[in-house]
Amino acid sequence: MAFLVAQQVPTSSSMTVPHGPAGVGRARHRMRDQLRSGGVTESVIDDAVLILSELLSNACKHGRPLGGALAGDGDVRAAWRVDGGGRLVVEVTDGGGPTRPAPASPSVSAHGGRGLSIITALAEDWGVRDDARGEVTVWVVVHDDVHDPDARCRREDFTARVTAPAVPALRGLDGFDGLDGFDGPAGRG
Repeated sequence: MAFLVAQQVPTSSSMTVPHGPAGVGRARHRMRDQLRSGGVTESVIDDAVLILSELLSNACKHGRPLGGALAGDGDVRAAWRVDGGGRLVVEVTDGGGPTRPAPASPSVSAHGGRGLSIITALAEDWGVRDDARGEVTVWVVVHDDVHDPDARCRREDFTARVTAPAVPALRGLDGFDGLDGFDGPAGRG
């Protein structure tokens, strides 16, 4: 006879990390370890860790550190919790910034600007909360019920929800027409 011992996800976890890339990895590892030990499925953990990374990166790029410190000198706060209904919620709080968090529409060749679009595609819900001290918290509901044995990430339809903008077709030009007359670099045969 086998006994199954149910582990509970810690009801909450909060940590401050340096305002910069150094804190992202530390927060990711701690979150992964805590959620794994709490019995959350790997696919939900993967989504949560990716979302946490995006939120922390955005906070460090667009927000100020907490407490009015200079960029690179202060901290941001990362927190996650499983509420009474089994919802996994991730939050990152910074000292505010000149812009409001909003998904962008970057060009195909842009080197950034996709973070909140990725979060929108993976998450059940997300939003922004301001407080009286000027702090800004971006919160994300990663999954509605981490205790559901069938809980899985939402990757099945991820590509349908996050797609690159269409590249207009060139009329009358198939894939090899543009290479007519091209024999390759000189000196190669």
